[in-house]
Amino acid sequence: MNTHERSSKAAAATIDPPFARFGLTAVALLFLLFFLVVPLAAVFVQAFEQGAGAYLLALRQPEALSALKLTLLVAAIVLPLNAFFGIVAAWAIARFEFPGKHVLVTLIDLPFAVSPVVSGLVFVLLFGAQGYFGPWLSERGVKVIFAVPGIILATLFVTVPFVARELIPLMEEQGDEEEQAARSLGASGWQMFLRITLPKIRWGLLYGAILLNARAVGEFGAVSVVSGHIRGQTNTAPLHVEILYNEYEFVAAFSVASVLALVALASLVAKTLVEWKSRVA
Repeated sequence: MNTHERSSKAAAATIDPPFARFGLTAVALLFLLFFLVVPLAAVFVQAFEQGAGAYLLALRQPEALSALKLTLLVAAIVLPLNAFFGIVAAWAIARFEFPGKHVLVTLIDLPFAVSPVVSGLVFVLLFGAQGYFGPWLSERGVKVIFAVPGIILATLFVTVPFVARELIPLMEEQGDEEEQAARSLGASGWQMFLRITLPKIRWGLLYGAILLNARAVGEFGAVSVVSGHIRGQTNTAPLHVEILYNEYEFVAAFSVASVLALVALASLVAKTLVEWKSRVA
């Protein structure tokens, strides 16, 4: 057997048979169809079951509008704060060596390991009426639990890792040679960040921000614990959907849920575009 024949057989041995490729692809597509596409389609079918008029009427209800506005407000506050934290944490971890560095990395990943319900209970323990800081806050007229500040804190906690975990490996891989060169040429720290670091990490930052925003809009567990479910005041859109569904207001529940589904789909499209853009950039 000559060298060409041996190499041909070796190459053929590494190629999966057609039935395996098509079989695995079919299984993956069927899984996505039944567990993602069908439930998502069912949301919109149920939302428009009584027509577009009933759909729009459900979204124009004061409680629905209040829930959607609160959801957008919380996301608008949480996104820049955690994006800023992610940039600072990634810069510190990727560029410096300091005591407790590995502890910081572990703490950033903590929200991934802790149940959102548990994190909500921790905030109740800290800031509730009988919590460690609750009486002190009450004396000064500050209400955290069962109020908007508690919802913001809970959402901040569960979305902490998204930007940081995107930027840390990216900045470690890129290194700091260009930044050191800019510094040697007299660039200030702010100039170095704006002209060197930010352009290099912009796609990773945007990718993490998209995931962060999607999680902030759809967060349920932690927010449910700290919100108090006060209609028109502390109900976010996911909590409002649960209340409507429990009250057998199915069309209204699925109408609000469809808005959350649209946000999720928009996030998915944006995520795909960012991935494509980062590859061609």
